[in-house]
Order: sequence, then C-alpha cells, then structure tokens
Amino acid sequence: MTAATQPAKLLGIPLGDFGFFSSLLLALASGFLVFFASLFLAIISLLVWNIVGHHQVDYADSYRFVAFPLGLIVLVCALIFFTGTWLRRRLSGDA
Repeated sequence: MTAATQPAKLLGIPLGDFGFFSSLLLALASGFLVFFASLFLAIISLLVWNIVGHHQVDYADSYRFVAFPLGLIVLVCALIFFTGTWLRRRLSGDA
C-alpha cells in the first residue's frame, strides 16, 4: 500500500471506511463531547472563582461564552474533517 492510498488516521485509528451518515454521527458526537466537557470544566472553574471570594459570576456565562462556542467550533471542524475523508474516499473510487 503506497502513501497515497493509505486511509486517513486520527491517533492511529483509520477513519477512511466510514459512510456518510457515520461521518455525520462522529462529527456530532465530537461536538457534543467537547460541549459537555468544556461546560463541566467552566462550571467547576466558576465555582472555584466564586468560592475564593471574587465577584459573583453567573453560571450561565459558562454555557454562553465557553461551552457553546467551543462546541460549535469543534462541530464545524469535525464536519469538515469527516465529510472530507468520506468525499476523498468516494472520489478516489475506493467506496
């Protein structure tokens, strides 16, 4: 197998054999995972910030300014990556 025909890999996992709906599902799962992980970390950070005695910050800010933008950024990047690998496989004739 030459370098040009090797499937795309992410952390050593081959990603070239996914279909269109699998690619969409993986992109959505990536976006949700980053959204909820960043929301958790932002809420914990605000909890520590408020306990230490600083100005009380609303916990909804962790959703508005941290988790939602990060989730959207990762969702768009994952959609581009996974649909790009799917399109590359379809256009190369390996499908």
